Amino acid sequence: MGTDNTLRTFAGATAIVTGGASGIGRALCEELARRECRVVVADLQGGLATDVADAIIRTGGHADAVQLDVTDPVAFENLVRDTMARAGSLDYLFNNAGIHIAGNAEHYGIEDWSRIIDINLRGVVHGVQVAYPLMMAQGYGHIINTASMAGLLSGPGAIGYATTKFAVVGLSRALRAEAWRAGVRVSVLCPGVIRTPLLESGGKYGKQLENISLADQRRQWESLKPMAPDVFARQVLDAVARNDAIIIVPRWWRLLWWLARLSPALEERLARSAFEKTQQQLGREHT
Repeated sequence: MGTDNTLRTFAGATAIVTGGASGIGRALCEELARRECRVVVADLQGGLATDVADAIIRTGGHADAVQLDVTDPVAFENLVRDTMARAGSLDYLFNNAGIHIAGNAEHYGIEDWSRIIDINLRGVVHGVQVAYPLMMAQGYGHIINTASMAGLLSGPGAIGYATTKFAVVGLSRALRAEAWRAGVRVSVLCPGVIRTPLLESGGKYGKQLENISLADQRRQWESLKPMAPDVFARQVLDAVARNDAIIIVPRWWRLLWWLARLSPALEERLARSAFEKTQQQLGREHT
């Protein structure tokens, strides 16, 4: 634990987690609370955010719930400033809110591009825009932006998702190189496959552009052995405490990242092969 003018890890700290009402965000909120961090559960689903915060409080943790649309920069600024006014500081911002749009590029409409960019990229930008200067002024803080392995590897079949996640990786790495001089840390979180509602694109969490059944979606994801979100959150926060620049969990996904760096052409061939296999499994083999 730090002093009043240093980053606390994690006891006594204050953290905002966007998309905190479900999936990865909820798991991070719960694990942060277990580590004695006060958590602000921020989510578009205000009622569900309240349920998560109440459950944390019942188990002895400290949490508040706030309804937040990350595409609204004014609302994001109000959240960060209100949190700092109430807590006296902000130690962590987890820019985690996101959606997944699945489907081949030819099925995208401009509205799909706009939606995924607004949430997955501009949502992160809005958080950075307000929190980073305030963290600079206080002399410490840690911003963790959720990207994906889709931001490090070829991502056929989810081109919009890959586009936004590559952008989040670039933003995070560039900001980290700037922020160190001000005592502010920046990390980018690149999950592999985690067992969350995002895996089944649709509804509140994204969109499926093609006629694929939930059973087929589940089979595809299960073949990649999804990690339980509570295990994921523990490993992520350990990496945050170490100030890792790029956090990849589960760890075995690092092998694919190393391969992509060593031989981009080979990684592309593997991605192409996996994509064609998926097309065949779904009865849409291309000639």
